[in-house]
Amino acid sequence: MLSQYAEAAYARELLTTGGGTGYLIKDRISRPREFIEALVTVATGGTVLDPEVVSQMFSRDHARQALESLTEREHDVLKRMAEGLSNAAISAALFITEATVEKHINSIFAKLGLPPCSEDHRRVRAVLTYLNL
Repeated sequence: MLSQYAEAAYARELLTTGGGTGYLIKDRISRPREFIEALVTVATGGTVLDPEVVSQMFSRDHARQALESLTEREHDVLKRMAEGLSNAAISAALFITEATVEKHINSIFAKLGLPPCSEDHRRVRAVLTYLNL
């Protein structure tokens, strides 16, 4: 497969088909010789994956594992964050204090590998991780 984008779901599907498999990103094919070598590898039953595809596959697996490590209560909090609720609204919905909500949110950030950063919003990134899996 020759694609514009690296998509982990497509790569997983290709890898389950058996036989020769290839997933290369168009923009990264700059040397005809390497492309031909990749074609030969696939044609002879081998596998060729663009490094970006491999990176996408592992980052999604890591995110999935991180989400699975959340407690049931943390999962409830993250779900309500994804619904757009404020900490006060989450507190009311789950019958817990706002301080407890904040504690759960900090735990979620830690488990998802989202350290404090001035360049992005951890709450949005946590919700995107939740929604993308």
